[in-house]
Amino acid sequence: MLDNTISLNKFISSTGFCSRRQADDWIETGRVRINGKVAKKGNRVDINDKVTIDGERIGGSKKGKKKKSVYIVLNKPKGITCTTDVKEKDNIISYIGYPKRIFPIGRLDKSSTGLILLTNDGDIVNKILRSENNHEKEYEVAVNKNVTAEFLTKMSSGVRIMGKRTKKCKVRKKGSKTFSITLTEGMNRQIRRMCNACNYKVVSLNRTRVMNIKIANIRVGTWRDLTSEELATLKLMVSGG
Repeated sequence: MLDNTISLNKFISSTGFCSRRQADDWIETGRVRINGKVAKKGNRVDINDKVTIDGERIGGSKKGKKKKSVYIVLNKPKGITCTTDVKEKDNIISYIGYPKRIFPIGRLDKSSTGLILLTNDGDIVNKILRSENNHEKEYEVAVNKNVTAEFLTKMSSGVRIMGKRTKKCKVRKKGSKTFSITLTEGMNRQIRRMCNACNYKVVSLNRTRVMNIKIANIRVGTWRDLTSEELATLKLMVSGG
């Protein structure tokens, strides 16, 4: 028998409400309902099901009406939280004030600055975030003491944090207390944890690039749409994901 259902988290992300990862968080906290009943991770839905988040129905757009995809890049200032929960103070959604529902691709912690992509395209989010795809993210980091050759070697070779060793990465000295690092994975607060494991403390952390998208010429606190060339290249890079 043909199965016309899809996973609940995939359905939520396809509506442009949030990413699959965020959808799972909301399902786990009981904020999602299917036909009035509290949803659970692993639930599947079909076109006839009524899915709500915090009482707001999602999906259910008119047949044949195609949602226009949005892709923007923000140079995030310090103090903004990368969450779609508008009830949280200083959330990124309220900060941008975009007229359509969008959500961030991945996260930058509140005290970090720099490049963050936002979209309503759930498929591209999942392809970019898959760690096995080895998509590059570049950062400039300032620390509390001089960057030594030993420190650079340790960081680039992989550091044991959160019970596992980080992947090898590119690390380059920029100044006496600054360096750049390019990661292909996204563990929680990874760079800060790596530095702590090497007895260094991060003073500032700024993301300058995600894959082919660069922060250059975007003032802190401002955003712009991706150019057609940037979007085409980005889609090509994730086409196998």
